[in-house]
Amino acid sequence: MVLDSLRSGLRNALKKLVGASNIDENLIKELAKDVQRSLLASDVNVKLVLEVTNKLQERALQEQPPPGLSRKDHVVKILYDELTRLLGEEKSLFFKPDNTNIMLMLGIQGSGKTTTTGKLARWLSKHGYTIGVIGADTFRPGALTQLKTTCNKINIDVYGDEKIKDPVEIIKKGLEYFKPSKFDVIIIDTAGRHKEEKTLLEEMSNIYNVVTPDLVLLVIDGTIGQQCYNQAEVFHKTAPVGGIIVTKLDGAAKGGGALSATAATGARIMFIGTGERVDDLEQFSPTRFVGRLLGMGDIKALLEMAKGLESEADETKVKRMTSGKMTIDDFYFQLEQVGKIGSLRSVFEHIPGLSGTVKDEEIDVMEKKMIKWRYVIQSMTKQERANPDLFNSSRIKRVAHGSGMSERDVKELLTNYKRSKDVMKASKGRQMQGMLRRFGIG
Repeated sequence: MVLDSLRSGLRNALKKLVGASNIDENLIKELAKDVQRSLLASDVNVKLVLEVTNKLQERALQEQPPPGLSRKDHVVKILYDELTRLLGEEKSLFFKPDNTNIMLMLGIQGSGKTTTTGKLARWLSKHGYTIGVIGADTFRPGALTQLKTTCNKINIDVYGDEKIKDPVEIIKKGLEYFKPSKFDVIIIDTAGRHKEEKTLLEEMSNIYNVVTPDLVLLVIDGTIGQQCYNQAEVFHKTAPVGGIIVTKLDGAAKGGGALSATAATGARIMFIGTGERVDDLEQFSPTRFVGRLLGMGDIKALLEMAKGLESEADETKVKRMTSGKMTIDDFYFQLEQVGKIGSLRSVFEHIPGLSGTVKDEEIDVMEKKMIKWRYVIQSMTKQERANPDLFNSSRIKRVAHGSGMSERDVKELLTNYKRSKDVMKASKGRQMQGMLRRFGIG
């Protein structure tokens, strides 16, 4: 989980509130001080911290909870609101339909720009866009090789020419190269040096004027904290920045400073890097992010996942799953949904109470098991998937042989299927309803 120290501090502050028998002025002031310490420890600007905590204290003492919401839950919602406001408004991608949209990547050397270019290409392709990438970093040796290596793994075509030293010429040739393909998005990776290096800023300005991109994305290293503000300001004057990607946030002690500083510039955060893998790029939403920091889960993400489930499954399937009559076909459908989201790790990040509680190595083991389970299910007959009670030792042996897995793998699948079925039957959406009520939505 991104910003572990901030998350721990905020959750400990909430525990005091939740465990209190009475919400009085002293408790509110203590909560504000705890939040202050957590934000300052994460390198958030002192002025911003005071604004947030003063507003939290003022509202918590003066506002009356709306009908149906306890005072305790209302204070939690106020904290949620103020932290969300600190991180700025939500910024979404907007692409012109039936047109090739050009995205220009900027950033200083060491910010992770080339790696992020590959991650962004991966994210966009997973969301249905056709992508081409141009490698125009002529300053750093090996930049084009690195970009091609990353993009080849995800089947994204890269144009570049190490013999050409003029990035503008490379970009022009690259745009011509991709023109017949009519891709939805062309991402241009550029050189990165020091933010105050005059030649870099001139190069960025020349590229911007020639390309006239639809979106300029600035990649910033989250470990530098509040200095992100200066970087964003300098680049924004050179080429109007439409969005920011903050990298290296996993475990960054200064991550809070990076997030709050960039949000204060007017160019909003659009993505955050959460790890080293090509899938570790996440579209940034202040509301989701704060919900996860406070241990309340990613409410919007859960709603979207539920909506996707309903759109892809027929009404009979949904009713069957929520009533506890789930078949193995339905269980297989769940496995496929996890694959579409990206990884089991990203699912745990979005579920209240699970974020940060499951170790990475445990998730890796579970993901490997899920791959095996898909093969096992595909080797079952239609009757077996509809009625798992049919399984006996001979059927288990046959499925194991047909899938290339062990009998133990088949039995483990059946055990987990039954466990999932029981969970679906027991919950019936109560947890989701409780979350919505806490935030005054339901």
